[in-house]
Amino acid sequence: MGKQNVSINGTNLKVSSEILRALCHPLRMKILKFIDANDDINVNKIYNTLELEQSITSQHLRILRNSGIVDTRREGKFIFYHINYQKVGDVVDYIRGFLKEEEEQEAKRAKV
Repeated sequence: MGKQNVSINGTNLKVSSEILRALCHPLRMKILKFIDANDDINVNKIYNTLELEQSITSQHLRILRNSGIVDTRREGKFIFYHINYQKVGDVVDYIRGFLKEEEEQEAKRAKV
């Protein structure tokens, strides 16, 4: 069996893995579900409604923001969060493409 060529876009894979790492925490998922249900929500409303400490909420929101999963907008002294659905969709598409390519490579290996 010879060496197989697998093309992996390192940049896309790194970005996708960072986003998946950000998503894999249960509290961040809870925060994201709340943001999704409210479209555009103030940080104070997030931690008050979910009964979380402000500092913990801010830490998790920073991780989500740094990974590009959520975006912010400032209105006076308030910061509002919303989900970057385009970014999440791009990652899902990239992972699907990567998995499809892996399946195709596996099918070729099985034929040999």
